[in-house]
Amino acid sequence: MFVKNKMTANPFTISPDHTIPDAYEIMTKHGIKRLPVLQDGKLVGVVSREDIAHASPSKATSFTVGELTYLLAKTKISKVMKRNPVAISPNALLEEAALLMRDNGVGFLPVVEDGKLVGVITESDIFDSFIELLGFREKGTRLTIEAIDEPGRLANLTGIFARFGANITNVAVYRGASGKSAVVIGINSLNTSEIEKCIEEQGYKILYKLQNK
Repeated sequence: MFVKNKMTANPFTISPDHTIPDAYEIMTKHGIKRLPVLQDGKLVGVVSREDIAHASPSKATSFTVGELTYLLAKTKISKVMKRNPVAISPNALLEEAALLMRDNGVGFLPVVEDGKLVGVITESDIFDSFIELLGFREKGTRLTIEAIDEPGRLANLTGIFARFGANITNVAVYRGASGKSAVVIGINSLNTSEIEKCIEEQGYKILYKLQNK
């Protein structure tokens, strides 16, 4: 699946010349944690609630409430934003987005195409895609099957499902360190007793069964 399929298009943005209260108002009003910062249509940074919190004077200071409000109202986004943020293409795979987030310690990526911001993708979008990919919320049965990690095993397993006319909706393989893998196969049926029997007769072990009715 591609980033463009899961990103939020036309995201809320802010200018580096806007102030902290401006950013806070947008974030609060729309329930978001981060804003891409655009200058003349070009992505120049990202500002988050965390950046704003770090930039705000400590409650232990001797400033009055009025002085604090004045300072924040005068502080521009350019002073607190993170410059040169990591970005990704809308045509990149979700796996690439997940790796970029993980390797750079961020939970949000601006999506840029031909130098233009076209969307944003967050770690929540990645989590939702993972759940969707594995069919956790789909009606039917998911069997987790232990199989020897060698050529032909996956074809053999899927062949068993085909023999019973079962429609496979999801497949995932988790490779182990002991020469065995956990193969997760989802089908859109709750009647799997005969399939399970055949799987075990073929020498496989069913580790887990999950049914959504």
